Amino acid sequence: MSPLTLPTVRQRPLDPPDEVTALRQQAPIHRMTYADGHQGWLVTGYAAARAVLASPHFSNRPEHMHPPIPSARMELAARPEKFRVPPGFFLRMDPPDHTRFRRLLTGQFTVRRMKTLEPRIEEITEACLDAVQAAGPPVDLVQEFALPIPSLVICELLGVPYEDRDRFQADTKVLASLDAKADDAIAALGGISSYLYGLVQRKRKEPADDLLSGLIEGGELSDEELTGVGVLLLVAGHETTANMLGLGTYALLTNPDQLAAMRDDPSVVENGVEELLRHLTIIHLGPIRSALEDVEIEGVTIAAGENVAIHLPAVNRDAARFPDAERLDLTRPAGGHLTFGHGIHQCLGQQLARAEMRIAYPALLRRLPGLRLAVTPEEVPMRSDMSIYGVHRLPVTW
Repeated sequence: MSPLTLPTVRQRPLDPPDEVTALRQQAPIHRMTYADGHQGWLVTGYAAARAVLASPHFSNRPEHMHPPIPSARMELAARPEKFRVPPGFFLRMDPPDHTRFRRLLTGQFTVRRMKTLEPRIEEITEACLDAVQAAGPPVDLVQEFALPIPSLVICELLGVPYEDRDRFQADTKVLASLDAKADDAIAALGGISSYLYGLVQRKRKEPADDLLSGLIEGGELSDEELTGVGVLLLVAGHETTANMLGLGTYALLTNPDQLAAMRDDPSVVENGVEELLRHLTIIHLGPIRSALEDVEIEGVTIAAGENVAIHLPAVNRDAARFPDAERLDLTRPAGGHLTFGHGIHQCLGQQLARAEMRIAYPALLRRLPGLRLAVTPEEVPMRSDMSIYGVHRLPVTW
């Protein structure tokens, strides 16, 4: 039997590749050949994924990583001597370095703090919908709704001028592209890092009421570390939620009964957001961890140095954890999915993302009750070529 490589072609836009689903039904962990020839593992089972993500015996540092698929950007990300991660980019750190940064930021993203932001998120959402209605159909809902809402929110939270969005959104797009050339990826990371470094220096002279200014006032981080923190929060803070809003709307428009439930029944909204997060799982090429020592997971020994790629879309469809897992059901009891990760690297901004989705989906469907695709579902371009899945455009009318 030929060695397994990571299947990436989806037969249906909202489902994992059929080959991955078949693998999950056979076993939770599989031998896999990475793009550079590394012999590692692919995890498709829910319990195995939680075990890997919770274990202190796996590293997230880039120097231990191998690219799971052929991609200049992913190969660079696994070679820190070529693709220098900013010093404060704590997602790619292990304890105790990771612990230091996480401790400084956890208090900024509590449920209570996110609750205080909800009125402003509602204002931003309504303003975007005003603009959509003023423009009139057809519109691209990604550009006019899904992208502006989280971009505005994270800009205000961090203290990044929203008028600079074209610059950081362009760099983010290159960084997320699996087709980006190596030089372009390096330039994009350099561009967004340079921009944030300049912003940090300006805020040292003229602080404001925002997260970056607060971190500067705390005095624990250098300008370089503040830059890395800013890059991570700015990129992750708008790119992920934007794609959930776009792809989630596409899923609702192609499942009218679920759309009606989200629009008409407020008691469904919270569960509905969790179900969309589970069913769609926009993190579709990882996370990846590297064993620091021999570790046994689900009866399989993963040797020190071997990489483990977790296929979150497959994991979140594991019938052992989610009965009738292939079906989109907004009334399914919320929680348990691994879309935001698990363990010490669980998404810091998950409560903010939830708040944005709980507000944005119902508002969109109430304001535009006749909302429908302006093209056939098959004509909507999917983000199969990006590290974060979603839709490139979502042409709609009403």
